[in-house]
Amino acid sequence: MAWKTLDDLDLNGKVALVRVDINVPVENGHITDTTRIDKIVPTIKDILEQGGKPVLLAHFGRPNGKYTAELSLKQLVPALESAFGTTVHFAEDCIGSPAKRAVAALPDGDVLLLENTRFHEGEEKNDKALAAGMGALGAVYINDAFSAAHRAHASTEALARVLPCAAGRLMEAELKALEAALGNPARPLTAVVGGAKVSTKLDLLGNLVAKVDRLIIGGGMANTFLVAQGVSVGKSLAEHDMADTVRTIIEKARRSGCEIILPTDVVVAREFKAGAENEVVGVDHCPDDAMILDAGPETVERIADVFATSRTLIWNGPLGAFEIAPFDRATNAAAAKAAELTEAGDLISVAGGGDTVSALNKAGVASKFSYISTAGGAFLEWMEGKELPGVAALGG
Repeated sequence: MAWKTLDDLDLNGKVALVRVDINVPVENGHITDTTRIDKIVPTIKDILEQGGKPVLLAHFGRPNGKYTAELSLKQLVPALESAFGTTVHFAEDCIGSPAKRAVAALPDGDVLLLENTRFHEGEEKNDKALAAGMGALGAVYINDAFSAAHRAHASTEALARVLPCAAGRLMEAELKALEAALGNPARPLTAVVGGAKVSTKLDLLGNLVAKVDRLIIGGGMANTFLVAQGVSVGKSLAEHDMADTVRTIIEKARRSGCEIILPTDVVVAREFKAGAENEVVGVDHCPDDAMILDAGPETVERIADVFATSRTLIWNGPLGAFEIAPFDRATNAAAAKAAELTEAGDLISVAGGGDTVSALNKAGVASKFSYISTAGGAFLEWMEGKELPGVAALGG
């Protein structure tokens, strides 16, 4: 799909409405993770360098259309000033007189943050009147919030139809990475899908088996696939009622020429705690009183071989209970192999989803992947093959 970037806009002297995702975690008044703020810095600096005036639109929490003091974006101003290296002004609303006065008074070289868009009921209803009110504040609209692009909200979808629009640097990087991974990938294309439940990733699995060459299943999901093939998994987490659905997915994969790769050996334990006594057994030898908590070394070796013969890798979900050692070994080892191949220029690696980002950070290799998406729901819906309203709107 064709969409414009900052390079296609003349921003000199123009007010640029920039939709960002700065919905950062705050505890006791302190931001515990500034990643989302850090990621929008290139866009803001580019706009300023072009002589534009960045005016930020963002949501924060779930105020359900009502003003809530603890969900005011005003508390983020110091962190934004630190990240941007310039003064950040604040308006008490995202439309109307307070916003108009703040925009009119914005000095060159400074940034303006508008109040939480979700203080208006019309935001989550994709209200055209609210979008028009926002649009009246600026000359161009820039969406740099891929993580909110799966929602058709006033500030992500309707507003893009009010003003000339483009993707910000973060959105641009995300879309290019995703296009390289699933749109027109270098093959063989391999996907890793892990996590607890098959039932939460049916659309994802259904889409991937029709598009990828090899699909590696990990985590609790792998147990459900094993159950569907008549393998006993003891007390392991598994969705026994999903067996028929899994067999349908396996058949679809067979028809599409997609090879599904499951564990051939597993790490089992009687209790789920750090340092629990454990052993490696063949996948069909899980004791009745034990739980499968990770993939075994033979499986990891097989995964490494698959990575080595792949050109593109998409990763969503861990291979085991990565939060607790020693059940993080398979995820760590596979992630290290993917990182090694990526650094060598032999693999394009794209990963996303909350647990995935945590697992790759824990393994110390996130920075070595081609692209790490922190978008969560938007990343998953893209992997499921769904159209994202905030992205579609950029295409006109």
